[in-house]
Amino acid sequence: MSRRYVIHLPVTAADLARAKILARTAVRSLAIVAPVDPGETTVSTEDNQGVRHRVFCDRRLDGGRRCVLRAEHETPCAARVPR
Repeated sequence: MSRRYVIHLPVTAADLARAKILARTAVRSLAIVAPVDPGETTVSTEDNQGVRHRVFCDRRLDGGRRCVLRAEHETPCAARVPR
């Protein structure tokens, strides 16, 4: 049985909006070189890490893929980020 390891990478930001932007940017950049699970990306305050805020929507789409847009987006779900 193969094992998978999860990398926990603490990075700080000035506020929730900036933390989410930084997390989205990091996930999209890392997806080029490593398998990244955007749907599991969350941010929290440093002193209350049990309360997490989802960064990506992560709804299931046709064909088993997941939505890659930001959490609480108002447009239809998408498998790719619009350009």
